[in-house]
Amino acid sequence: MIKKLLLLFTLLICTAIWSQNHYLISGKVIHHATQKPLSYVVVTLQNSTLTQLTTADGKFEIEVPFNGNQLLLLRSQGFKDLLIPLALATTKNINLGVLSLEENLVAEAQNSWISLLESDLSDDNSTSENTSSLLQSSRDAFLQAAAFNWGQARFRVRGLDNENANMLINGLVMNKIYDGRPQWSNWGGLNDVLRNQEFTIGTAPSPYSFGGILGTQAIFTRASMYRKGTRLSFSASNTNYSARSMASYASGMSSSGWAFVVAAGKRYAKEAYFDGTTYDAESFFMSIEKKISTQHSLNFTGFFTPNQRGKNSPNTNEVTELSTEKYNSYWGWQNGEKRNARVKTVAEPVLMLNHYFKINEKTQLNSAVAYQFGKIANSNIDYQNANSPDPTYYRKLPSYYTSIYGSDKGEYSGDYLPNYEEADKSKNTYLANSQIDWAAMYRANQNATVDSNGQIATYYPNKSHYVLYEDRVEDQLFTANSTLYSRFSDNCTFNGGLNFRKLQSHNFQYLTDLLGGSYFEDIDAFYTGTQSQSDLQNPNLQVKVGDRYGYNYNLNAIVFDAFTQFRFDYKNIDFYLAQTFSSTQYQREGFYQNGLYPTNSLGKSNSLIFENFGFKGGFTYKISGKQWLFANASHQTKAPALRNTFQNSRLNNSVVAAINNETLHSAELNYVFHAPKLKTRITAFYSEIKNATQISFFYAEGIFDKGFSYNNTDAFVGQALTGLNKTNKGIELSFDYQLTATLKTTVAANYGKYIYDSNPNVKLTNDAQATINDANPVFDFGNSALKNYKLPGTPQQAYSLGIEYRDPHYWWIGANINYLDDMYIDIAPISRTNAFFKNPANGYTFPEATQERAHKLLSQEKLRAVTLVNFSAGKSWRLKSKYIGLFASVNNILNSKYKTGGFEQSRNANFRELNQDVSSETPSFGSKYYYGFGRTYFANLTLSF
Repeated sequence: MIKKLLLLFTLLICTAIWSQNHYLISGKVIHHATQKPLSYVVVTLQNSTLTQLTTADGKFEIEVPFNGNQLLLLRSQGFKDLLIPLALATTKNINLGVLSLEENLVAEAQNSWISLLESDLSDDNSTSENTSSLLQSSRDAFLQAAAFNWGQARFRVRGLDNENANMLINGLVMNKIYDGRPQWSNWGGLNDVLRNQEFTIGTAPSPYSFGGILGTQAIFTRASMYRKGTRLSFSASNTNYSARSMASYASGMSSSGWAFVVAAGKRYAKEAYFDGTTYDAESFFMSIEKKISTQHSLNFTGFFTPNQRGKNSPNTNEVTELSTEKYNSYWGWQNGEKRNARVKTVAEPVLMLNHYFKINEKTQLNSAVAYQFGKIANSNIDYQNANSPDPTYYRKLPSYYTSIYGSDKGEYSGDYLPNYEEADKSKNTYLANSQIDWAAMYRANQNATVDSNGQIATYYPNKSHYVLYEDRVEDQLFTANSTLYSRFSDNCTFNGGLNFRKLQSHNFQYLTDLLGGSYFEDIDAFYTGTQSQSDLQNPNLQVKVGDRYGYNYNLNAIVFDAFTQFRFDYKNIDFYLAQTFSSTQYQREGFYQNGLYPTNSLGKSNSLIFENFGFKGGFTYKISGKQWLFANASHQTKAPALRNTFQNSRLNNSVVAAINNETLHSAELNYVFHAPKLKTRITAFYSEIKNATQISFFYAEGIFDKGFSYNNTDAFVGQALTGLNKTNKGIELSFDYQLTATLKTTVAANYGKYIYDSNPNVKLTNDAQATINDANPVFDFGNSALKNYKLPGTPQQAYSLGIEYRDPHYWWIGANINYLDDMYIDIAPISRTNAFFKNPANGYTFPEATQERAHKLLSQEKLRAVTLVNFSAGKSWRLKSKYIGLFASVNNILNSKYKTGGFEQSRNANFRELNQDVSSETPSFGSKYYYGFGRTYFANLTLSF
């Protein structure tokens, strides 16, 4: 199959034909305000590879080898795009005269601001910030609202995670193979040099990729495309970081055929918005291009953005009521400084080389290779035979004494006796010790050991009971890509591409701090004998700083994909057809012989191969020059993400049972009206994801009966959901009306219905069942009744009303009000299985598990709607050849306190435990929540010359 695709791709290159019609389009580009020529403006014929830069006197000449209706796009950083319709018929030479570009103050400000919404700042890394364009590259009112206003509440376009969008840099896919999502922090802080972008939303056609059902975002860093000059910017904020500085310089193309761009930046916060959250990031970028001839050009791009950030904890209502929405349990005082135990570190440089080959005026072949390496590390505290260092551990909170857990009666008795006196003492103790006690851990490591009951025991000065470690991933990724564009005729264009990725991902636990002790023992203290050993080849290993322990394995992947796309353009209708094929191969290689899985952990697993295909198509019907209809639809299959393929890759080679490809369907219908004063878009969308797999891990109480787990009803389990379906459908509205020459109003709306659309199968893995003989530790809990529950993590309704005043003297002011609703928390699938209603002590259904009570307990929690009022303003000055821009914004002016998401804890794994915990009105294992920012500000000063 691959050989056939390569042959087809080669034949398509060879069959590109010349057109008999050639037209010379020329003009001069000037600055709207100063009337001075603008050099290095990118002049592009839309839907083609024809591109030129304006000269020092602002002039350009571009030869067009085909006729008909065409669109000429003029683009320059800091200016509004200019799109010029051309009707090429008989006249061979067309002089467009003087064309002026107007500064885009709002876009400049937003480009500086958007980095504050980086999706990598959420722990699940699932927020979608993909935006799009429609003919013009400027975004419509809906996409503006989605990116800059609703993002505060974790709004996702069409309710989809960003694993459903393709993120490209110079044609190379940047989505991680591990989870399918872009690692945004790999290029964070490089706003000034990543502005050359093209967006498509949904299944609209992209010339660079088949794309996902959410769309494609393509960034270009070709050095010759940057406008010559220097740019400096300085920012202050109280959100994810407190200060930022950036500097960039572009040389422009020299007479000898060289161009280069360099940039550097720094972002920093000693403490960001949430308590104890530090931020420290640098950014470095370089792009160098050599124009070898009129046909060939080479471009090297390298960027490195090492960064560290302290995480903030999700909290129960009890914890928030005892503290504030900003409370973070992950930090504590050490020597007068706040120290966060959970820090995410990303340091993955990217090196890429692009070859641009202009075969002829109608055909271009762009090829690239890239290498990415480095690490992603997440720190945490590990402990053995000691009390949990977490200040919000359930035994340390008042609710422990007012729920079943602090009761003198049995947990399955159906009754409990609250102890309010102890609860009050616990409250006072917690308020006095609400953060991690670093000093106590040092004392425990240096002065004593702790017995199995968590009590100080005999003097033992060497062994650490508390250490700081990292879950570390060190990837080596090689990528190769080749994309062909060819204009077969005046009405037909072709795009096609081949992509190859090879990943070696090394995963291990890495000890970073012994916290005053001398060594740490590499065992799992929850087990005994050989089962407690992380590596039977090195039993009872004494681990020191810089050593690996716990788990150690590689995840290897090879991904090949190809796509072809044909576009047909006519007077009243355009349409396209696209196809794709991919082959994905996964394999695990273990370096430790784990004591729980002695015969299924060391060495390589079997290779898993997934082959997939897809096709999509769409049409545009041009009702008139101002309005048109367009529709797109797609069907494709996709390999499961690497993270969801192995049952527990840290311990063994086992593959999730019944793992299979996902199936995705998507469709959209759009009506667009564009007039000088009014621009509007109405879109109806539908998407379906079928047969998804989802892996998670948690500690569950009362989950197994006697027949399952040697009379032990509690266990730390791995949960695998298979056959999971999701359906997303809704309507988008974008409305932009120019009231006067200086006053504009915008309206944006999203009404969606995003639900689970199946009852997936639930299988739990209990590692305690994995004996020396490798007994099967996987238990089938049947189906979970998730169908028609809401998908979590995003508002399903969002509305925005904005007004903006733009003064002719280059200042502007704007405000908007936003309303977001239908936000739901993530539910626990185990609580919706039949096994949940059975008493683990005897296997019979709980008598109190009535349908009415079950409905109340298992109803999905809907979060309170939120109203956000935002204000922004900007001013620019032109001083001779220098440009100064000032932008400031205040978000959430009303300082609304709101939850952006949350999840049910799965600890109460049977009906009686959950019922008693909830009935106490102070549940020990209530849902945990994430909170949005309160009132925040952002200010940015830019100097360009």
